Amino acid sequence: MSTTSNTVDALIRLLDAADALPGAAALRERSYDLLALPPGGTVADVGCGTGRAVAELADRGFQAIGVDRSEQMIEQARRRRPGLDLRSGDARRLPIPDASVAGYRADKVFHELTDAGQALAEARRVLTPGGSIVLIGQDWDTFVIDADDRALTRTIVHARADAIPSPWAARRYRNLLLAAGFDQPAVEVHTAVFTDAAMLPILVGLGRAAQSTGAISGEQADAWTAEQQHRAQTGRMFLAIPMFVASARRS
Repeated sequence: MSTTSNTVDALIRLLDAADALPGAAALRERSYDLLALPPGGTVADVGCGTGRAVAELADRGFQAIGVDRSEQMIEQARRRRPGLDLRSGDARRLPIPDASVAGYRADKVFHELTDAGQALAEARRVLTPGGSIVLIGQDWDTFVIDADDRALTRTIVHARADAIPSPWAARRYRNLLLAAGFDQPAVEVHTAVFTDAAMLPILVGLGRAAQSTGAISGEQADAWTAEQQHRAQTGRMFLAIPMFVASARRS
């Protein structure tokens, strides 16, 4: 995450919007179930953002630790949810002692990492033997969008994906976990479907991001955006985002 104030503010708004989407709460609940924590167990939520999952885990009686590399995110989380155990730190250098947590959770984090192996080595370090890990995220090349121009839409989706440090992290979760020495990796896919204007800013952002990289022209971005706006206004927008949820155990 960028440490600039405007960028983090924009990210906080985006995360808040994502957390409010239909199905988001159910997906978080599923991740908590997959952690299979013992009563009162300690769990680390890495890339905790403003601390929603940390608070929900604490409400369930677990000793929840939130870690985020953005000081601004941590400050916002402390303002919103006082009393939580929130720590500044990087996924590759966690401020958590060895073998001290029964669960590790990272939601929409690994696509931002250029070295998933280092982060997973840290996860193994902090987990107790038999501890659980759950990773959640979208594959940035599999945004499913209805549009008139198939070739242009593919170009836009791929251009946005190519601007992400690790756009295929989610499809690689299982193999990454195996390579890091985790046992019994399993992957689920939960697809969210959106057909109203709530997600229009995401689509507009995809077009503008593709334009900013030079993958498409300004004229193409304007035309594609105008079409998506019209679709949203007439109830014809279609966006589907598969979310991958991987779970495994530390040997």
